[in-house]
Amino acid sequence: MKKIFIFDFDGVLINSRQNMLFSWAAVRKKHNIKQPFKLYFKNIGPPFKKILKKIKINSDQSLIEKTFKLNSIKHLNKIRLYPNVLNVLSELKKKNIVGLVTSKDKYRTLKLLKKFKLINYFNFIECPNKRYRGKPYPDQIFKQIKKYKIKKKFIYYIGDMGYDLLTAKRAGINFIFASYGYGKLKKVKRIKKLTDLMKISDEI
Repeated sequence: MKKIFIFDFDGVLINSRQNMLFSWAAVRKKHNIKQPFKLYFKNIGPPFKKILKKIKINSDQSLIEKTFKLNSIKHLNKIRLYPNVLNVLSELKKKNIVGLVTSKDKYRTLKLLKKFKLINYFNFIECPNKRYRGKPYPDQIFKQIKKYKIKKKFIYYIGDMGYDLLTAKRAGINFIFASYGYGKLKKVKRIKKLTDLMKISDEI
């Protein structure tokens, strides 16, 4: 039976923590923001402006977002692929549908996918946009369920944050926790490294 494996991006396929650290430092300096990186990082998962709202930054959000994204692009060299990403995606795609659903904007997502030569490993790529709301809303997942007509019990979302788990629950699909990523979750099906997914995919 063909399955759908949907991946989050940051903390699952790429390690972008250092990139975020440099970008947030630029935000703090330019906009005189007191909130430390630790607080920002603790709340990642939803789209950027929602993170700002959660950490009580309610003014100049568009300007802050612009500063963050410009510095994020400037420091792309700080982003690394997790081990074995290409091999795992390649193997999964041989028999399944592989997708990406991320809170990262489309411009930076595509830039990184091209940088790491990942773009051809995905059947679909979803970023927040005006038509389909981003995580934790399951709009983009519902769009793909409708397109591929695969039962929800054969669909898996691989993420590393509570927002990813909430997205999967709202979509009514399975969730696999990437415990090597940024978040901490209990009592969920998990993988300690990306290659563990191959064993799980053979079992399900």
